[in-house]
Amino acid sequence: MALFRLPYSFPSTLPSFFPKILLPVPSFSISCSSKSTPNQLKNNDDNSNTDNPKKSKRLSEQSSWEAKDSEGRDYLYRLGKEADNMNIAVGARAGVIDDLFTGNFLGKDSDIVFDYRQKATRSFEYLQGDYYIAPVFLDKVACHIVKNYLAHLLNVKIPLILGVWGGKGQGKTFQTELIFQAMGIEPVIMSAGELESDRAGEPGKLIRERYRTASQVVQNQGKMSCLMINDIDAGLGRFGNTQMTVNNQIVVGTLMNLSDNPTRVSIGQDWRESDITNRVPIIVTGNDFSTIYAPLIRDGRMEKFYWQPTKEDILNIVHRMYEKDGISKDEVVSIVETFPNQALDFYGALRSRTYDRSISKWIEDIGGIEILGNKLLRRKKNEELPVYTPPQNNYRKQHTEANRTSKILHLLSANGGGFT
Repeated sequence: MALFRLPYSFPSTLPSFFPKILLPVPSFSISCSSKSTPNQLKNNDDNSNTDNPKKSKRLSEQSSWEAKDSEGRDYLYRLGKEADNMNIAVGARAGVIDDLFTGNFLGKDSDIVFDYRQKATRSFEYLQGDYYIAPVFLDKVACHIVKNYLAHLLNVKIPLILGVWGGKGQGKTFQTELIFQAMGIEPVIMSAGELESDRAGEPGKLIRERYRTASQVVQNQGKMSCLMINDIDAGLGRFGNTQMTVNNQIVVGTLMNLSDNPTRVSIGQDWRESDITNRVPIIVTGNDFSTIYAPLIRDGRMEKFYWQPTKEDILNIVHRMYEKDGISKDEVVSIVETFPNQALDFYGALRSRTYDRSISKWIEDIGGIEILGNKLLRRKKNEELPVYTPPQNNYRKQHTEANRTSKILHLLSANGGGFT
C-alpha cells in the first residue's frame, strides 16, 4: 500500500507574483490496495462478532425444535422426511393453511375429489331386480349383525367375526351383499389382496383404519355398518410350501386383538380415555378355514357358518336368474336335474354364454375386428353404434350351452384341473 501526504502549506520561497497570504490546505491520504471480496468482508464481520459473542436463547433444554442429528441436520425435519405420511386430505384446504396459498379461483378446497375419495363404504344400488336370499343364510348373517349391536345389553360372550365358508362359486359374497341391501347396511369391504404389502405393518394398520371407518359410519351417519373381508384364506392361509410373512402375522394378530377388544382400536395415536370405538361386526368369507391360524378361528373369536345351498335353494336362485328370460320353473328344474352337483356360478355362466353368438354377429355388423377399436373408442361425437339386440334365451339354448360347458369342465377335470 502506497501513502502520499501533502503538506499544510506550500514552501515559503515563492515567486513574487504569488500573494503573500495563503490559506491552509488540509492533508488527506490515498490508499491503494486490492479489491475486497464479500467473503473477506463476511470474515471481518465474523471476527468482530467473536470479540463480543451473543448466545442464542433456547426454547427449552428438552426441546427438539433446535436439536441436530449426528450429521448436523435438523432432527424434526429428518423425522418428518422419514415418516410414512400419505395423508393428502389436508392439502390446500381453507382453515388448514394460509388462504394466500389456497386461492379462490378453484374454490376454497383445491382437492376437488376429496369428498368422493373419503367415501370408503359400499352401496348396492346396482343390485336391481328381485333376487332370492336363502332363509338359512339370511338368518345366520342377520343374527350375527344384530347380536354384535346388542352386545352391551347381553350378558354373554359374542364373537365379533362371522366366518362364512364353503365351496367355490356358491354365492357366499353375493348372498351377503343382498342381505346388506335388504337391511340397509353400508359395509366397508376389503379383499385378500389388501392383506399383503411391501411395507411391514401396513395391512394391519389398514384393517384397523377400515374398522374405525365402519364405526364412524354408525356414529356420524346413523347407519348400520360392518367390515367384510372377502376370500380371507387366500391372504392368510397356508397352502403347501407357502411362506409366512410378517404381514400375515400382524394381520392375524390384529384380527385377534379386534375380537378381544372391539371398542379400543388404535391406528398409532396416543391412547385417550374418550377414544371409544363403536363395536361393529366383521364378516369374512373363504373356501377353507383349516389353512388359517387356529387361535383366530376359535369359537370365542369367530363363529363359523358352512354354506352349502340345498337343491331348493339352487332352484329358487336359478329361477330368479332366468325369470326375466321367460324360462319357466319346470324348465329350470329340468336343467338343474340334468346337470346336478354343480355350483351356482355354473348356471350363471350358462346365461352369459348365450350372448356370445349375438355379440359375434354384432362385431361383424360394425365392420369386423379390424376397425373395432375405432368404432368403440374413436367414433365421432354424433356417430352411433349399430343397435345391439340381446338374444332370446329359451330352454333349448340353455340346455345346449349346459352340455357344452359340462364337457369343458369334464375335460379339465380329467387333465388335473382340480374341478369337482
